[in-house]
Amino acid sequence: MAPPDDTFIANPAALKTDGLGCHAGRDELAAAAKSAGKSDVLAQFANDYPQGPHDQPQSMCPAFGSLRVGLRMRRTATVLSGSACCVYGLTFTSHFYGARRTVGYVPFNSETLVTGKLFEDIREAVHALAKPEDYDAIVVTNLCVPTASGVPLQLLPKEINGVRIVGIDVPGFGVPTHAEAKDVLAGAMLRYARNEAEAGPVAAPRAGRSSKPTVTLLGEMFPADPMGIGMMLEPLGLAAGPVVPTREWRELYAALDCATVAAIHPFYTASVREFEAAGRKVVGSAPVGHDGTEAWLQAIGESVGVPAAQIAEAKNRILPAVRGALAKMPVRGRITLSGYEGSELLVARLLVESGADVRYVGTACPRTPWNEADREWLAAKGVPVQFRASLEQDLAAMHEYQPDLAIGTTPVVQAAKQAAIPGLYFTNLISARPLMGVAGAGSLAQVINAAIANKGRFDAMKAFFEGVGDGHAAGVWQDVPQDRPEFRENYKRQVIKLAKKRKAEEMI
Repeated sequence: MAPPDDTFIANPAALKTDGLGCHAGRDELAAAAKSAGKSDVLAQFANDYPQGPHDQPQSMCPAFGSLRVGLRMRRTATVLSGSACCVYGLTFTSHFYGARRTVGYVPFNSETLVTGKLFEDIREAVHALAKPEDYDAIVVTNLCVPTASGVPLQLLPKEINGVRIVGIDVPGFGVPTHAEAKDVLAGAMLRYARNEAEAGPVAAPRAGRSSKPTVTLLGEMFPADPMGIGMMLEPLGLAAGPVVPTREWRELYAALDCATVAAIHPFYTASVREFEAAGRKVVGSAPVGHDGTEAWLQAIGESVGVPAAQIAEAKNRILPAVRGALAKMPVRGRITLSGYEGSELLVARLLVESGADVRYVGTACPRTPWNEADREWLAAKGVPVQFRASLEQDLAAMHEYQPDLAIGTTPVVQAAKQAAIPGLYFTNLISARPLMGVAGAGSLAQVINAAIANKGRFDAMKAFFEGVGDGHAAGVWQDVPQDRPEFRENYKRQVIKLAKKRKAEEMI
Protein backbone atom coordinates (compact mmCIF):
# COMPACT_ATOMS: atom_id res chain seq x y z
CA MET A 1 0.00 0.00 0.00
CA ALA A 2 1.47 3.35 -1.04
CA PRO A 3 1.80 6.14 1.55
CA PRO A 4 -0.99 8.75 1.48
CA ASP A 5 1.34 11.53 0.29
CA ASP A 6 1.96 9.58 -2.93
CA THR A 7 -1.64 10.07 -4.06
CA PHE A 8 -1.81 11.31 -7.65
CA ILE A 9 -4.30 14.01 -8.60
CA ALA A 10 -4.87 13.94 -12.37
CA ASN A 11 -3.69 17.07 -14.18
CA PRO A 12 -6.76 18.98 -15.47
CA ALA A 13 -4.86 20.26 -18.52
CA ALA A 14 -3.93 16.73 -19.53
CA LEU A 15 -7.56 15.62 -19.23
CA LYS A 16 -8.60 18.08 -21.98
CA THR A 17 -6.58 16.20 -24.61
CA ASP A 18 -6.31 12.65 -25.88
CA GLY A 19 -2.85 12.51 -24.36
CA LEU A 20 -1.30 13.16 -27.76
CA GLY A 21 0.72 10.55 -29.54
CA CYS A 22 4.05 10.00 -31.24
CA HIS A 23 2.54 11.45 -34.43
CA ALA A 24 2.16 14.88 -32.81
CA GLY A 25 4.79 17.45 -33.71
CA ARG A 26 7.73 18.32 -31.50
CA ASP A 27 6.36 21.78 -30.69
CA GLU A 28 2.91 20.40 -29.90
CA LEU A 29 4.36 17.80 -27.54
CA ALA A 30 6.51 20.41 -25.78
CA ALA A 31 3.54 22.75 -25.38
CA ALA A 32 1.44 19.92 -23.95
CA ALA A 33 4.19 19.00 -21.50
CA LYS A 34 4.40 22.59 -20.26
CA SER A 35 0.64 22.83 -19.78
CA ALA A 36 0.70 19.49 -17.97
CA GLY A 37 3.16 20.66 -15.32
CA LYS A 38 6.52 19.80 -16.89
CA SER A 39 7.69 23.40 -17.46
CA ASP A 40 10.47 23.15 -14.88
CA VAL A 41 11.77 19.91 -16.41
CA LEU A 42 11.87 21.37 -19.92
CA ALA A 43 13.44 24.61 -18.69
CA GLN A 44 16.20 22.65 -16.99
CA PHE A 45 16.81 20.66 -20.19
CA ALA A 46 16.97 23.88 -22.20
CA ASN A 47 19.55 25.26 -19.78
CA ASP A 48 21.63 22.09 -19.52
CA TYR A 49 21.50 21.02 -23.17
CA PRO A 50 21.17 24.15 -25.32
CA GLN A 51 20.02 23.49 -28.87
CA GLY A 52 20.98 25.15 -32.11
CA PRO A 53 22.14 26.44 -34.43
CA HIS A 54 19.28 24.29 -35.77
CA ASP A 55 16.53 22.65 -33.74
CA GLN A 56 18.00 19.24 -33.06
CA PRO A 57 20.77 16.99 -34.43
CA GLN A 58 19.72 13.88 -36.32
CA SER A 59 20.37 11.16 -33.78
CA MET A 60 18.79 8.02 -32.44
CA CYS A 61 16.09 8.33 -29.76
CA PRO A 62 17.74 10.17 -26.85
CA ALA A 63 16.31 7.74 -24.29
CA PHE A 64 18.63 5.08 -25.68
CA GLY A 65 21.46 6.80 -23.78
CA SER A 66 19.81 6.75 -20.36
CA LEU A 67 18.51 3.24 -20.99
CA ARG A 68 22.03 1.95 -21.64
CA VAL A 69 23.31 3.59 -18.46
CA GLY A 70 20.72 1.78 -16.35
CA LEU A 71 21.13 -1.56 -18.12
CA ARG A 72 24.88 -1.54 -17.51
CA MET A 73 24.51 -1.15 -13.75
CA ARG A 74 24.51 -4.10 -11.38
CA ARG A 75 21.39 -4.68 -9.26
CA THR A 76 19.46 -1.99 -11.14
CA ALA A 77 16.03 -2.51 -12.71
CA THR A 78 14.82 -0.44 -15.64
CA VAL A 79 11.19 0.40 -16.41
CA LEU A 80 10.05 2.37 -19.47
CA SER A 81 6.80 4.29 -19.81
CA GLY A 82 6.06 5.22 -23.40
CA SER A 83 4.41 4.21 -26.63
CA ALA A 84 4.79 0.53 -27.45
CA CYS A 85 6.59 1.26 -30.73
CA CYS A 86 9.17 3.40 -28.92
CA VAL A 87 9.73 0.81 -26.22
CA TYR A 88 10.16 -1.92 -28.83
CA GLY A 89 12.72 0.12 -30.75
CA LEU A 90 14.68 1.04 -27.62
CA THR A 91 14.79 -2.49 -26.24
CA PHE A 92 15.73 -3.93 -29.64
CA THR A 93 18.61 -1.46 -30.00
CA SER A 94 19.77 -1.98 -26.42
CA HIS A 95 19.91 -5.74 -26.81
CA PHE A 96 21.65 -5.32 -30.15
CA TYR A 97 24.35 -3.41 -28.26
CA GLY A 98 24.78 -6.22 -25.78
CA ALA A 99 22.28 -5.64 -22.97
CA ARG A 100 21.52 -8.89 -21.15
CA ARG A 101 18.90 -7.46 -18.83
CA THR A 102 15.11 -7.41 -18.94
CA VAL A 103 13.51 -4.03 -19.63
CA GLY A 104 10.25 -3.39 -17.78
CA TYR A 105 7.34 -1.78 -19.59
CA VAL A 106 4.08 -0.30 -18.29
CA PRO A 107 1.59 -0.12 -21.21
CA PHE A 108 -1.14 2.50 -21.49
CA ASN A 109 -3.95 3.79 -23.65
CA SER A 110 -5.53 7.23 -23.96
CA GLU A 111 -7.86 6.62 -21.02
CA THR A 112 -5.23 5.45 -18.53
CA LEU A 113 -2.89 8.19 -19.72
CA VAL A 114 -5.17 11.18 -19.11
CA THR A 115 -7.06 9.92 -16.06
CA GLY A 116 -3.94 9.21 -14.01
CA LYS A 117 -4.38 5.43 -14.11
CA LEU A 118 -1.01 5.10 -15.89
CA PHE A 119 0.72 6.65 -12.90
CA GLU A 120 -1.08 4.25 -10.59
CA ASP A 121 -0.01 1.36 -12.84
CA ILE A 122 3.60 2.53 -12.72
CA ARG A 123 3.50 2.83 -8.94
CA GLU A 124 1.99 -0.65 -8.64
CA ALA A 125 4.70 -2.08 -10.92
CA VAL A 126 7.46 -0.41 -8.93
CA HIS A 127 6.11 -1.76 -5.64
CA ALA A 128 5.99 -5.27 -7.11
CA LEU A 129 9.55 -4.96 -8.44
CA ALA A 130 11.17 -3.42 -5.34
CA LYS A 131 12.84 -6.47 -3.81
CA PRO A 132 16.03 -5.60 -1.89
CA GLU A 133 17.43 -9.10 -2.45
CA ASP A 134 17.40 -8.35 -6.20
CA TYR A 135 17.89 -4.62 -6.61
CA ASP A 136 19.60 -1.55 -5.18
CA ALA A 137 17.66 0.81 -7.42
CA ILE A 138 14.80 0.98 -9.93
CA VAL A 139 14.96 3.52 -12.75
CA VAL A 140 11.61 4.59 -14.23
CA THR A 141 11.78 6.61 -17.46
CA ASN A 142 9.04 8.67 -19.09
CA LEU A 143 9.36 8.77 -22.87
CA CYS A 144 7.75 11.44 -25.05
CA VAL A 145 4.03 10.77 -24.64
CA PRO A 146 3.93 10.32 -20.82
CA THR A 147 6.12 13.41 -20.42
CA ALA A 148 3.84 15.43 -22.70
CA SER A 149 0.86 14.24 -20.68
CA GLY A 150 2.44 15.21 -17.36
CA VAL A 151 2.84 11.77 -15.75
CA PRO A 152 4.48 12.85 -12.45
CA LEU A 153 7.23 10.35 -11.71
CA GLN A 154 8.50 12.74 -9.03
CA LEU A 155 5.53 11.62 -6.91
CA LEU A 156 6.76 8.03 -6.79
CA PRO A 157 8.16 6.97 -3.39
CA LYS A 158 11.87 7.75 -3.05
CA GLU A 159 12.46 4.24 -1.76
CA ILE A 160 10.48 1.04 -1.25
CA ASN A 161 11.75 -1.73 1.03
CA GLY A 162 15.19 -0.10 0.91
CA VAL A 163 15.23 -0.05 -2.90
CA ARG A 164 15.87 3.41 -4.35
CA ILE A 165 13.35 4.72 -6.91
CA VAL A 166 14.72 7.13 -9.52
CA GLY A 167 12.17 8.66 -11.91
CA ILE A 168 13.31 10.70 -14.92
CA ASP A 169 11.81 12.28 -18.03
CA VAL A 170 13.76 11.76 -21.25
CA PRO A 171 11.57 13.15 -24.05
CA GLY A 172 12.93 13.44 -27.56
CA PHE A 173 11.52 16.98 -27.70
CA GLY A 174 13.55 18.08 -24.66
CA VAL A 175 16.84 16.16 -24.68
CA PRO A 176 18.76 16.72 -27.94
CA THR A 177 20.97 13.60 -28.13
CA HIS A 178 21.29 10.13 -26.63
CA ALA A 179 24.72 11.17 -25.33
CA GLU A 180 23.16 13.88 -23.16
CA ALA A 181 20.43 11.50 -21.99
CA LYS A 182 23.20 9.53 -20.27
CA ASP A 183 23.78 12.67 -18.20
CA VAL A 184 20.08 12.93 -17.33
CA LEU A 185 20.21 9.61 -15.49
CA ALA A 186 23.79 9.95 -14.20
CA GLY A 187 22.93 13.36 -12.75
CA ALA A 188 19.73 12.08 -11.12
CA MET A 189 21.61 9.19 -9.52
CA LEU A 190 24.42 11.45 -8.30
CA ARG A 191 21.87 13.78 -6.73
CA TYR A 192 20.22 10.88 -4.93
CA ALA A 193 23.59 9.48 -3.78
CA ARG A 194 24.81 12.91 -2.66
CA ASN A 195 21.73 13.36 -0.49
CA GLU A 196 22.31 9.90 1.01
CA ALA A 197 25.96 10.70 1.78
CA GLU A 198 25.01 13.99 3.39
CA ALA A 199 22.44 12.20 5.57
CA GLY A 200 24.85 9.63 7.02
CA PRO A 201 27.30 6.77 6.39
CA VAL A 202 27.11 5.02 3.00
CA ALA A 203 28.60 1.84 1.52
CA ALA A 204 32.30 1.85 0.72
CA PRO A 205 33.59 0.87 -2.76
CA ARG A 206 33.68 -2.86 -3.40
CA ALA A 207 37.50 -2.77 -3.46
CA GLY A 208 37.77 -0.37 -0.52
CA ARG A 209 38.72 3.30 -0.47
CA SER A 210 41.84 4.43 -2.33
CA SER A 211 44.90 5.33 -0.25
CA LYS A 212 45.47 8.29 -2.61
CA PRO A 213 43.25 11.21 -3.57
CA THR A 214 41.22 10.20 -6.61
CA VAL A 215 40.17 11.81 -9.88
CA THR A 216 36.64 10.89 -10.97
CA LEU A 217 36.41 10.36 -14.72
CA LEU A 218 33.23 11.80 -16.21
CA GLY A 219 32.12 10.15 -19.44
CA GLU A 220 32.04 6.66 -20.91
CA MET A 221 35.35 5.61 -22.43
CA PHE A 222 37.29 2.66 -23.80
CA PRO A 223 38.01 0.26 -20.87
CA ALA A 224 41.80 0.63 -21.17
CA ASP A 225 41.73 4.42 -20.88
CA PRO A 226 41.01 4.62 -17.10
CA MET A 227 44.00 2.35 -16.50
CA GLY A 228 46.19 4.52 -18.71
CA ILE A 229 44.97 7.65 -16.95
CA GLY A 230 45.73 6.03 -13.59
CA MET A 231 49.35 5.48 -14.68
CA MET A 232 49.63 9.15 -15.68
CA LEU A 233 48.15 10.29 -12.37
CA GLU A 234 50.51 8.15 -10.27
CA PRO A 235 53.49 10.60 -10.44
CA LEU A 236 51.14 13.33 -9.20
CA GLY A 237 50.32 11.26 -6.12
CA LEU A 238 46.77 10.70 -7.40
CA ALA A 239 44.72 7.71 -8.52
CA ALA A 240 41.96 7.23 -11.08
CA GLY A 241 38.57 7.07 -9.41
CA PRO A 242 35.29 5.66 -10.73
CA VAL A 243 34.04 6.33 -14.23
CA VAL A 244 30.66 8.06 -14.33
CA PRO A 245 28.21 6.67 -15.45
CA THR A 246 29.06 3.99 -12.92
CA ARG A 247 28.51 0.24 -13.06
CA GLU A 248 26.92 -0.06 -9.61
CA TRP A 249 25.24 2.20 -7.08
CA ARG A 250 27.97 2.25 -4.42
CA GLU A 251 30.45 3.63 -6.99
CA LEU A 252 28.42 6.84 -6.98
CA TYR A 253 29.58 7.54 -3.42
CA ALA A 254 33.20 6.91 -4.39
CA ALA A 255 32.78 9.18 -7.42
CA LEU A 256 31.56 12.01 -5.17
CA ASP A 257 34.37 11.32 -2.68
CA CYS A 258 37.11 12.53 -5.04
CA ALA A 259 39.79 15.21 -5.08
CA THR A 260 38.70 16.56 -8.46
CA VAL A 261 36.59 15.61 -11.49
CA ALA A 262 37.90 15.17 -15.04
CA ALA A 263 35.15 15.99 -17.55
CA ILE A 264 36.52 13.70 -20.25
CA HIS A 265 33.22 14.03 -22.10
CA PRO A 266 32.15 17.66 -21.89
CA PHE A 267 28.35 17.47 -21.98
CA TYR A 268 27.58 16.00 -18.51
CA THR A 269 26.10 19.27 -17.27
CA ALA A 270 23.69 17.81 -14.68
CA SER A 271 26.44 15.59 -13.28
CA VAL A 272 28.82 18.54 -13.02
CA ARG A 273 26.15 20.41 -11.07
CA GLU A 274 26.03 17.61 -8.51
CA PHE A 275 29.82 17.44 -8.19
CA GLU A 276 30.01 21.20 -7.70
CA ALA A 277 27.25 20.99 -5.09
CA ALA A 278 29.49 18.46 -3.33
CA GLY A 279 32.36 20.98 -3.42
CA ARG A 280 34.38 19.33 -6.19
CA LYS A 281 36.31 21.14 -8.93
CA VAL A 282 35.85 20.07 -12.56
CA VAL A 283 38.63 20.03 -15.18
CA GLY A 284 37.84 19.90 -18.90
CA SER A 285 39.56 18.28 -21.91
CA ALA A 286 41.56 15.04 -21.60
CA PRO A 287 45.13 13.67 -21.83
CA VAL A 288 45.15 13.14 -25.61
CA GLY A 289 48.28 13.62 -27.69
CA HIS A 290 51.31 15.54 -26.45
CA ASP A 291 49.75 19.00 -26.02
CA GLY A 292 46.53 17.68 -24.54
CA THR A 293 48.35 15.47 -22.04
CA GLU A 294 50.65 18.29 -20.96
CA ALA A 295 47.80 20.79 -20.44
CA TRP A 296 45.62 18.20 -18.68
CA LEU A 297 48.32 17.12 -16.21
CA GLN A 298 48.93 20.79 -15.40
CA ALA A 299 45.22 21.49 -14.86
CA ILE A 300 44.61 18.37 -12.76
CA GLY A 301 47.69 18.99 -10.62
CA GLU A 302 46.75 22.62 -9.98
CA SER A 303 43.12 21.71 -9.15
CA VAL A 304 44.26 19.58 -6.17
CA GLY A 305 47.28 21.67 -5.13
CA VAL A 306 50.09 19.41 -6.37
CA PRO A 307 53.45 21.29 -6.16
CA ALA A 308 54.69 22.72 -9.46
CA ALA A 309 57.92 20.71 -9.27
CA GLN A 310 55.97 17.46 -8.95
CA ILE A 311 53.77 18.38 -11.92
CA ALA A 312 56.87 19.10 -13.98
CA GLU A 313 58.39 15.77 -12.97
CA ALA A 314 55.22 13.93 -14.01
CA LYS A 315 55.32 15.64 -17.41
CA ASN A 316 58.98 14.70 -17.88
CA ARG A 317 58.12 11.06 -17.23
CA ILE A 318 55.10 10.88 -19.51
CA LEU A 319 55.40 13.34 -22.40
CA PRO A 320 58.53 11.92 -24.12
CA ALA A 321 56.80 8.55 -24.42
CA VAL A 322 53.68 10.18 -25.90
CA ARG A 323 55.78 12.16 -28.38
CA GLY A 324 57.64 9.01 -29.37
CA ALA A 325 54.44 7.04 -29.93
CA LEU A 326 53.02 9.81 -32.13
CA ALA A 327 56.20 9.92 -34.22
CA LYS A 328 56.30 6.14 -34.58
CA MET A 329 52.72 5.86 -35.88
CA PRO A 330 52.02 8.84 -38.16
CA VAL A 331 48.76 9.43 -40.03
CA ARG A 332 48.91 10.87 -43.52
CA GLY A 333 45.83 12.09 -45.32
CA ARG A 334 42.99 14.61 -45.44
CA ILE A 335 40.15 13.77 -43.03
CA THR A 336 36.68 15.06 -42.16
CA LEU A 337 35.34 13.90 -38.81
CA SER A 338 31.88 13.92 -37.25
CA GLY A 339 29.93 12.01 -34.64
CA TYR A 340 27.51 12.17 -31.72
CA GLU A 341 29.51 10.59 -28.87
CA GLY A 342 31.01 13.81 -27.45
CA SER A 343 34.66 12.80 -27.91
CA GLU A 344 34.94 14.14 -31.48
CA LEU A 345 37.18 17.08 -30.52
CA LEU A 346 39.52 14.79 -28.58
CA VAL A 347 39.86 12.43 -31.56
CA ALA A 348 40.49 15.38 -33.86
CA ARG A 349 43.30 16.63 -31.60
CA LEU A 350 44.91 13.22 -31.62
CA LEU A 351 44.67 12.97 -35.41
CA VAL A 352 46.17 16.43 -35.92
CA GLU A 353 49.13 15.59 -33.66
CA SER A 354 49.53 12.32 -35.55
CA GLY A 355 50.05 14.31 -38.74
CA ALA A 356 46.60 14.15 -40.33
CA ASP A 357 45.16 17.06 -42.30
CA VAL A 358 41.84 17.46 -40.48
CA ARG A 359 39.58 19.84 -42.40
CA TYR A 360 36.33 19.68 -40.43
CA VAL A 361 35.03 18.50 -37.06
CA GLY A 362 31.30 18.14 -36.45
CA THR A 363 29.74 17.06 -33.17
CA ALA A 364 26.08 16.67 -32.23
CA CYS A 365 26.96 17.83 -28.71
CA PRO A 366 26.99 21.48 -27.59
CA ARG A 367 29.81 23.91 -26.87
CA THR A 368 30.51 23.93 -23.12
CA PRO A 369 33.18 25.26 -20.75
CA TRP A 370 34.70 21.76 -20.64
CA ASN A 371 35.46 21.50 -24.36
CA GLU A 372 36.53 25.12 -24.80
CA ALA A 373 40.25 24.30 -24.49
CA ASP A 374 39.88 21.67 -27.23
CA ARG A 375 38.00 24.09 -29.49
CA GLU A 376 40.65 26.78 -29.01
CA TRP A 377 43.49 24.33 -29.73
CA LEU A 378 41.83 23.12 -32.93
CA ALA A 379 41.04 26.67 -34.01
CA ALA A 380 44.71 27.61 -33.57
CA LYS A 381 45.54 24.74 -35.94
CA GLY A 382 43.04 25.99 -38.51
CA VAL A 383 40.47 23.25 -37.87
CA PRO A 384 36.83 24.47 -37.81
CA VAL A 385 34.47 22.90 -35.27
CA GLN A 386 30.70 22.75 -35.77
CA PHE A 387 28.78 22.16 -32.55
CA ARG A 388 25.26 20.74 -32.81
CA ALA A 389 26.22 19.72 -36.32
CA SER A 390 23.46 18.51 -38.62
CA LEU A 391 23.78 15.65 -41.08
CA GLU A 392 23.54 18.20 -43.89
CA GLN A 393 26.54 20.13 -42.51
CA ASP A 394 28.59 16.94 -42.13
CA LEU A 395 27.78 15.88 -45.70
CA ALA A 396 28.49 19.36 -47.07
CA ALA A 397 31.93 19.34 -45.43
CA MET A 398 32.71 15.92 -46.92
CA HIS A 399 31.69 17.00 -50.42
CA GLU A 400 33.56 20.32 -50.13
CA TYR A 401 36.88 18.96 -48.88
CA GLN A 402 36.86 15.61 -50.76
CA PRO A 403 38.84 13.91 -47.97
CA ASP A 404 40.95 10.79 -48.21
CA LEU A 405 38.84 9.49 -45.32
CA ALA A 406 35.45 10.48 -43.90
CA ILE A 407 34.86 9.52 -40.27
CA GLY A 408 31.26 9.91 -39.20
CA THR A 409 27.85 8.49 -38.44
CA THR A 410 26.24 5.75 -40.54
CA PRO A 411 24.62 8.08 -43.15
CA VAL A 412 27.87 10.04 -43.55
CA VAL A 413 29.87 6.86 -44.10
CA GLN A 414 27.23 5.59 -46.53
CA ALA A 415 27.35 8.81 -48.56
CA ALA A 416 31.15 8.75 -48.53
CA LYS A 417 31.34 5.22 -49.90
CA GLN A 418 28.79 6.05 -52.59
CA ALA A 419 31.18 8.84 -53.63
CA ALA A 420 34.13 6.37 -53.62
CA ILE A 421 35.58 7.98 -50.47
CA PRO A 422 36.76 5.58 -47.73
CA GLY A 423 34.68 5.95 -44.56
CA LEU A 424 34.83 4.77 -40.95
CA TYR A 425 31.91 4.66 -38.51
CA PHE A 426 32.96 6.80 -35.54
CA THR A 427 31.11 4.93 -32.78
CA ASN A 428 32.26 1.39 -33.49
CA LEU A 429 35.67 1.92 -35.13
CA ILE A 430 37.07 5.11 -33.56
CA SER A 431 35.60 5.67 -30.09
CA ALA A 432 36.01 1.96 -29.33
CA ARG A 433 39.80 2.41 -29.07
CA PRO A 434 42.10 3.87 -26.41
CA LEU A 435 42.63 7.60 -26.86
CA MET A 436 44.49 8.71 -23.74
CA GLY A 437 48.22 9.03 -23.10
CA VAL A 438 50.81 6.73 -24.64
CA ALA A 439 48.32 3.96 -25.51
CA GLY A 440 46.11 6.38 -27.39
CA ALA A 441 48.93 8.08 -29.27
CA GLY A 442 49.36 5.23 -31.73
CA SER A 443 46.00 3.50 -31.49
CA LEU A 444 44.26 5.20 -34.41
CA ALA A 445 47.06 5.16 -36.98
CA GLN A 446 46.69 1.56 -38.08
CA VAL A 447 42.94 1.63 -38.74
CA ILE A 448 43.08 5.15 -40.26
CA ASN A 449 45.95 4.38 -42.62
CA ALA A 450 44.42 1.04 -43.63
CA ALA A 451 41.14 2.76 -44.50
CA ILE A 452 42.86 5.48 -46.53
CA ALA A 453 44.80 2.80 -48.42
CA ASN A 454 41.47 1.35 -49.62
CA LYS A 455 40.89 4.31 -51.95
CA GLY A 456 42.05 2.26 -54.94
CA ARG A 457 39.47 -0.43 -54.24
CA PHE A 458 36.67 2.15 -54.14
CA ASP A 459 37.83 3.65 -57.44
CA ALA A 460 37.88 0.18 -59.03
CA MET A 461 34.36 -0.58 -57.81
CA LYS A 462 33.06 2.77 -59.00
CA ALA A 463 34.60 2.24 -62.44
CA PHE A 464 33.14 -1.28 -62.62
CA PHE A 465 29.60 -0.15 -61.84
CA GLU A 466 29.80 3.11 -63.80
CA GLY A 467 26.80 3.56 -66.06
CA VAL A 468 24.28 1.38 -64.23
CA GLY A 469 22.45 4.46 -63.02
CA ASP A 470 21.26 5.56 -59.60
CA GLY A 471 18.12 6.72 -57.85
CA HIS A 472 15.03 6.15 -60.01
CA ALA A 473 17.25 4.95 -62.89
CA ALA A 474 19.29 2.42 -60.90
CA GLY A 475 19.89 -0.79 -62.84
CA VAL A 476 20.56 -1.78 -66.45
CA TRP A 477 17.84 -0.68 -68.87
CA GLN A 478 17.12 -0.71 -72.59
CA ASP A 479 15.10 2.46 -72.09
CA VAL A 480 16.12 4.48 -69.01
CA PRO A 481 13.05 5.22 -66.83
CA GLN A 482 11.87 8.83 -66.73
CA ASP A 483 11.76 10.55 -63.37
CA ARG A 484 8.15 11.43 -62.48
CA PRO A 485 8.30 13.66 -59.36
CA GLU A 486 4.59 14.46 -59.72
CA PHE A 487 3.83 10.82 -58.88
CA ARG A 488 5.80 11.12 -55.66
CA GLU A 489 4.01 14.34 -54.73
CA ASN A 490 0.63 12.75 -55.36
CA TYR A 491 1.55 9.74 -53.22
CA LYS A 492 2.86 12.06 -50.48
CA ARG A 493 -0.46 13.93 -50.41
CA GLN A 494 -2.33 10.64 -50.11
CA VAL A 495 -0.16 9.55 -47.17
CA ILE A 496 -0.70 12.87 -45.37
CA LYS A 497 -4.46 12.67 -45.98
CA LEU A 498 -4.57 9.11 -44.61
CA ALA A 499 -2.59 10.11 -41.50
CA LYS A 500 -5.00 12.97 -40.77
CA LYS A 501 -7.94 10.62 -41.19
CA ARG A 502 -6.47 8.11 -38.72
CA LYS A 503 -5.78 10.89 -36.20
CA ALA A 504 -9.36 12.13 -36.47
CA GLU A 505 -10.68 8.59 -35.94
CA GLU A 506 -8.49 8.18 -32.81
CA MET A 507 -10.08 11.29 -31.27
CA ILE A 508 -13.66 10.10 -31.77
